[in-house]
Amino acid sequence: MAKAPYIEDHRLKHMLKVAAVSGELPVRNVALLTCVYGTGMMLTELARLPLRAYLKADGSVLDESAVPAEIAYNGSERPLYWSNAKLVAAIDKYLDYRVDHRHRVTTRKAAYRSLDPDAPIFLTDEGEPYKLTPRRTGTGAISYSCDSLSQLFRKLHLQAGVEGASAMSGRRTFAVRLNNNNIDLKHIKVLLGLKTLQATKALIDADPVRLGKIAASVF
Repeated sequence: MAKAPYIEDHRLKHMLKVAAVSGELPVRNVALLTCVYGTGMMLTELARLPLRAYLKADGSVLDESAVPAEIAYNGSERPLYWSNAKLVAAIDKYLDYRVDHRHRVTTRKAAYRSLDPDAPIFLTDEGEPYKLTPRRTGTGAISYSCDSLSQLFRKLHLQAGVEGASAMSGRRTFAVRLNNNNIDLKHIKVLLGLKTLQATKALIDADPVRLGKIAASVF
């Protein structure tokens, strides 16, 4: 199976600019894109990640959190860090929108910015959780997909002229950028919840940017 394409920095910036002024709920869409490209999370995880995995009860942002085992794509908890200022700013802007439009708010105004801590961070245009579709794999196990989010991500890429990309491009781009910043494979494996170094290396290999650098150095 072909790898999801790696998205270069200038194309990602363009995509975020287009998302900010296009379609329905731009503030949420920018936050979704920023989160996928800034954490490498899978869509089913993003659809279910609860607010309490992002905020403390006093409304401040957690420095270190986790993708809980019950929503992780592989059933194993892994660390999650909210240390990127641009990512935090994008999510906070969307949470302000949720408060203003009363999407899953509570009467406890002093806690979690008055938002329901057990509700997902990201909601539909109507303020409801995204629906997951269960599917049985060839081994008999149950896996889940989020078709509505998948369609949204394809649309967000296409409207910026990025063809053939999907939310998996965010995951691969996250891994490639970490590798390009000389982060070792063991740490990348942990952040993405991959089981082996071989799987991590396979996700990163054939980075077109690195190949371009090699070709540029021939003469």
